[in-house]
Amino acid sequence: MLMAKPPRKSNRKSKPQSGSETAPAASTPIADPAPDFLSNTRLQSLLLFIFAFLLYANTLTHGFVQDDAIVITNNMFTTQGVEGIEGILSKDTFFGFFKQAGKDQLVSGGRYRPLTLVLFAVLHEITGENPFPFHLLTILLFAATCVLLYQTLLSLLRGWKTNSGNATLVAWVATLLFAAHPIHTEVVANIKGCDEIVTLLGSLGALWLTLRAFDTGKAFWYGLAAVAFFLACMAKENAATFVVVIPLALWMFRQATVAQSIRASLPVWAGFLVFFIIRGNVLGWQFGSAPMELMNNPFLKIEGSQWVPYTFAEKLATNLYTLGKYIVLLIFPHPLTHDYYPKFIGLKTFADPMVLLSFAAYAGMLWYALAGIKQRDPVRFGILFFLLTISIVSNIVFPVGTSMGERFVFMPSVGFCLVGAVLLSRLPSWRTAVGIAGGIALLFSVKTVLRNEVWASNEKLFFTDVKTSVNSAKINNACGGVTFEKAQKTTDKAEQTRLFQEAFRYANQALQIYPNYKDALITRAGCYYYQKNYDAAIDDYRTAVILAQDDPKTRSYLAIAMREGGKYFGEAKGDLPKAMRLLTESWQINPEDAETARLLGVANGVQQKHAEALTWFKKAVELDPDNASYIFDLGTAYYLTGNPTEGERLRKQAVELNPDVLKEKQAGK
Repeated sequence: MLMAKPPRKSNRKSKPQSGSETAPAASTPIADPAPDFLSNTRLQSLLLFIFAFLLYANTLTHGFVQDDAIVITNNMFTTQGVEGIEGILSKDTFFGFFKQAGKDQLVSGGRYRPLTLVLFAVLHEITGENPFPFHLLTILLFAATCVLLYQTLLSLLRGWKTNSGNATLVAWVATLLFAAHPIHTEVVANIKGCDEIVTLLGSLGALWLTLRAFDTGKAFWYGLAAVAFFLACMAKENAATFVVVIPLALWMFRQATVAQSIRASLPVWAGFLVFFIIRGNVLGWQFGSAPMELMNNPFLKIEGSQWVPYTFAEKLATNLYTLGKYIVLLIFPHPLTHDYYPKFIGLKTFADPMVLLSFAAYAGMLWYALAGIKQRDPVRFGILFFLLTISIVSNIVFPVGTSMGERFVFMPSVGFCLVGAVLLSRLPSWRTAVGIAGGIALLFSVKTVLRNEVWASNEKLFFTDVKTSVNSAKINNACGGVTFEKAQKTTDKAEQTRLFQEAFRYANQALQIYPNYKDALITRAGCYYYQKNYDAAIDDYRTAVILAQDDPKTRSYLAIAMREGGKYFGEAKGDLPKAMRLLTESWQINPEDAETARLLGVANGVQQKHAEALTWFKKAVELDPDNASYIFDLGTAYYLTGNPTEGERLRKQAVELNPDVLKEKQAGK
C-alpha cells in the first residue's frame, strides 16, 4: 500500500514562515509564552490522568444502574463470563438482554457493539457480579482517554505556531475542559457508557498513530492505526465519522495534499471496512426502517386514532431544536438528565424561534469553518470536528432510537473544548487564559462530582431526573415501577396504600404522555389489582396483551387478575355469573393454573353443579398433587357426588399432608 511521504520535520524553535495559503494560520501571539510547567508534557499527562480519575472516584461505591442491566447484570452472554464471548460476537448487542429473536431489532438496523461486552464478560469471569471493578475499569478508561486526547492534540498542533507554548497551552486547556465537563457524567458514571469511552479512545488512537506514521513514514504505525480504528468501531458505530476527521486533520495540520491525506488514511478506512463486513455478516444487510413504537422512535404523532410518522419538515425542525439544546448544555450544563425520551422534546416546527436560532447557529458554524478552511485554523477544525461527529447521532443521518442523549456529545465535545481552548489561548496573557480555564474547570468539576452522586442507584437517578424530565413517559414509568416494587415489599398497610397511590400517579402520567405504553399499563394495572379494583386492572392488562401479543408474562398477569377478580366477585360480592365468566376466561388463558381450577370447582359446587365441581377439583389435584387443601376439596366433592368412601380416603390423605387443613377450611381458607 502506498503511503504519503511525510513533510520535512521543522525545528519547533524556528521563526514563523511567511503566510502562504497552505501554511498553518497564525493567530494573535500571546504576550508571554506559556510556562515551562505546561511544557512538561509527561508531568501534565500524569496530572490530567489523576484529575480525571479523582473527578469520578465517588462512583466507585455505586451499584449497577440503568442500562448496566442490558450489558451486564441481565445479559445472558456477559454473565456467562468467557464462555459467553462467542454469543457476544455472533449476535446483536441487545440479544443477550432480550433473549428473544426479533426484539434485538427494536432500533432500526440493530446494534453491533461487542468489544465492551467482551471486556465485561472477562471481568465478570474474574470478579463476578461486583460493581466496583466495573466502575474502576470505566474510570481508568476515561482517564486514559483524557491523556490520549492531550497527547493527540499536542501532536496535531505541532508546528501550528512558532511559539510552542501556544500549542501546549491549547492541548492542556482543551483536555482540562473535556475531563471536567459535567455532560460526560452519563458516560462515566453509567458503566454501559464504556462503549462511548472505548470508541473515542480507539478513534483518537487511530488519529495519533496516523499522525505519527505520516511524520515518520513507517508503515508499522499505519498498521497499528488500522487496528485501533477497527477496535473503536467494534465498541460503537459512531467511530465511523473519523474516516473523514483523520484525513481532514492531515490536510489542515500537516500541510498534506488531498491525495496525501487520502493515502495516509487508507489503513484506517481498511479497518472500518473490515468492521463493516463483520457487522453485515452478523446482523444482515437490511438496515430497515424506524419502528412504529414511540419508545424506540420519538418521531411519531397521533392523527385520529393512529400513530403516524412526523413529516419531513417536522422531523427536521425537531432535530434542529435538539441540536441547539446540545450547544446550550455544552456551554451551560444544567439541568442534566439521563432521560430525553418522548416527549421530553415535543414536536417542533419552523415557526418555533428556537428552531430557527439553532439552524442559524449550525449554518453559521458550517459557513465559518468552510469559508476559511484554507487558513487551516484550529478553530475551524474544532468546528468541523464537532459537526462531523455529532452528525451521526443527530437523527438526520439515520435514527438512533431516541431524541437526545448526553452521551451522544461525548465525542463531539472534543471539538467544542478545542475551540474554547484556542480562543482562550488568544488572550494577551497565558495567566488570564489559564485563570479563566481553571475557573470554568472548577465549576464544571463541582457539578460533575455532585451529578455523579445521582447515579448511585436507579431509585436515586429516577426520582432526581423525573423533576427535569417531567414530560418523559419512560422516566415516569420507571418511577412508577420502583415505587410499585417498594409497595409490594412493605408490610405496613398504610404505607403500602400510599406507595401504590404514588406508583399509580407516575404510571398514569406516563400513559397521559404515551397511551399505548405497555410497561406503564402493566404498572397501573398492578396498582389497581392490589387495591382490588379488578375491573380496571383487567382492562389495562387486556390492552397490554393486545400491544404485546407475544409476551407470555403479560398474558399471565391478565389470567391472575381474572382469577382473583373471579374469586372476589364470587366470595365478596356474590356475583356468581361474573365470577364464572372471569374464572373461565382465566382458565382459557392459563390452563395450567391449579388455583383457577379449584375456584371453578368451588363456583360450580356453590351452584349445586357437583359433577362439574368434581371435574375441576380433579384438575386442581392433577396440577398440584401435594396440595392438602386441593385434596380435601376433592374429597368433599366425592362426598357430594355420592362416593363417601373415596371422599373419606382423600380427606384423611389431606390431613396427613397438613394436620391443620380442617381448621383452615373451617376458617374459610
